[in-house]
Amino acid sequence: MAEKLRTLLFRIFGKDTFIGKIIDKILTREIITYLFFGLCTTAVNLISYSILIRLFPGKVAPCNAASWLLAVLFAFFTNKLFVFESKSFEVKLVAKEFSTFMASRILTGLMETFLPSLLIKAGLDMPLFGTEGLPAKLAVGIIIIILNYLFSKLVSFRKKTEEAEEVQETDNETENRENINTYSEEE
Repeated sequence: MAEKLRTLLFRIFGKDTFIGKIIDKILTREIITYLFFGLCTTAVNLISYSILIRLFPGKVAPCNAASWLLAVLFAFFTNKLFVFESKSFEVKLVAKEFSTFMASRILTGLMETFLPSLLIKAGLDMPLFGTEGLPAKLAVGIIIIILNYLFSKLVSFRKKTEEAEEVQETDNETENRENINTYSEEE
């Protein structure tokens, strides 16, 4: 799916054009699948909320919390398996991935709850399509999508090779410091 979209966009804009080069850098398989499953996660949230609110009329907050939790669980597994392709189900690794994923989603959930009000108070208070505060809500939504992607990529589903490279860099820095100290002592 991702490659078909890229091919279509290259046909429209050309691969060697300025826009084609941007598409090549930004619209990777990972980004396209992240956005696709992000839309699916939103659908899970809305559909589960619609079902729950019918089962429990008037219980908006608990239904919203339950639908958010279902959506985050769906997002965890789709991000793990399809976006970042973390195929291991070793208990220790899954626990680390899950705990960091949930922590980041709770953080961005809090940001999504409180940032629109702050932006509206800061002056981003005009209505859009007749909806008060919609520009602030949209701006925060974009920020949250980017932050969730970065947290998932750099923290929750970080590849072992990246971790190994970081350990190697740390080992090299330590070795360099030791060599400098040894050289200084010899003088």
